[in-house]
Amino acid sequence: MPSAESTPARVNEPDPVKPTSDDPVAAAGSELIGGPLGRRALLGTSWWTPVRIIALVAIGMFALGLIQKAPCYNGGWFFGASSQYTHACYSDIPHLYQGRGFADGLVPYFDKLPGDMDYLEYPVLTGVFMEVANWLTPGSGSIQHQEQWYWMVNAGMLMACAAVIAVCVTRTHARRPWDGLLVALAPAVALTATINWDLLAVALTALAMLMWSRGRALAFGLLLGLATAAKLYPVFLLGPLFVLCWRAGKWRDFGKALGGAAVAWLVVNLPVMLFAFDGWSKFYRFSQERGVDFGSFWLILAQNSSDPLTTGSVNTLATLLVVLCAVGIAALTLTAPRRPRFAQLAFLIVAAFILTNKVYSPQYVLWLVPLAVLARPKWRDFLIWQACEVAYFLGIWMYLAYTTSGDAHKGLPTDGYHWAIGVHLLGTLYLCGVVVRDILMPERDVVRLGGDDDPSGGVLDGAEDVFVLGSAAHPPRHASHFDGPQVDWGKQDVIEGSP
Repeated sequence: MPSAESTPARVNEPDPVKPTSDDPVAAAGSELIGGPLGRRALLGTSWWTPVRIIALVAIGMFALGLIQKAPCYNGGWFFGASSQYTHACYSDIPHLYQGRGFADGLVPYFDKLPGDMDYLEYPVLTGVFMEVANWLTPGSGSIQHQEQWYWMVNAGMLMACAAVIAVCVTRTHARRPWDGLLVALAPAVALTATINWDLLAVALTALAMLMWSRGRALAFGLLLGLATAAKLYPVFLLGPLFVLCWRAGKWRDFGKALGGAAVAWLVVNLPVMLFAFDGWSKFYRFSQERGVDFGSFWLILAQNSSDPLTTGSVNTLATLLVVLCAVGIAALTLTAPRRPRFAQLAFLIVAAFILTNKVYSPQYVLWLVPLAVLARPKWRDFLIWQACEVAYFLGIWMYLAYTTSGDAHKGLPTDGYHWAIGVHLLGTLYLCGVVVRDILMPERDVVRLGGDDDPSGGVLDGAEDVFVLGSAAHPPRHASHFDGPQVDWGKQDVIEGSP
């Protein structure tokens, strides 16, 4: 047995971060429920743990979002083209119940649809989700009654996804459980959760991030592959993870993640690919053929140009822009003075895809919410961004109300809608800017202020760098020998006399 003198001292396990103690906005907001948490408060001693509280808050906010859709549920989806827009309660779900053949018992991807859309234009796992909801929808009664049931069944399934997302974010940063409250209270989540089926992919991505934070690279890959089988954007997370593992020399773990993602994606897609290729490929063909659409800066350019770019040109330019952004993020990763956190880079790459894409549907904000909370859990910055997204949410529906109300012109004209797009773009760019600043100035990163390295980084947390570029390859000139105890990042061991 080693002697007491030869055994390194252990640093006491740090207490969970209390946002009402270190975040002025959170402290001010807490006055609604009695003020900031006191230093004598007993944490974890009752049934009301942070995870349970946040899950219930997430479900409560989701329910408020359902109430916000009531004017459409009671008639707006079925009577009058502009009513669903003036009440800002539009949803794809009831419209696609009949429009994509579910009401007629058609099998997604295998049965051809009547009309302009010949096959379901969603990835396979999302199609499975839609079909399961169809199985649970009563097939009797009027078509309006069936569509109402279909929306409610989907809403129940999506509510479970919302709770999973909030719980995963709460658990990913073990010392910062209350950051999950940002997800639970996000107004844009409540407003957009039931517009489409994006929450399925977001929930699987949040689960994948949680698995990576626990060092389970294969589970991360399998979940990310499933998420990519539900929506395209999760695959972008493999890019920054590759560069981080390059900097830290964690090739084996990256290989497990990549292999798991490929296997999971193939298991879901291969059967449909082999037996219904035309239906399976519709999502990818539709993504290429789709013209410039709502929410993108490409739309502003097109509507203000006498000779707008062709769809092929926009596809090429948008791809080039997102590739340039990816190269910039890679350069930032390898040259930053300290290895960036995985969540920071995950947020940046998905935001880059959203900003450069030729379409931005209002529910796409769901992709960013959990990543934004993990990347920059600061209430002020998060609420600024959310305010911009709520403004865009209202802007797009008021613009559609204007275009569908005929000579009445109820709503927001084209110029006003362009301003709403600009607000969305500026809000997202602002949050990207503060995340990049945190990477370049890690002492400004609120996650690292308490001594953490990369709590969502899994095997990257506390790992040494093996490949860096630029100034990161050289110690700062002001570095000097220090004889006192030092903390080895991620291990919480005190190393006596380390330089």
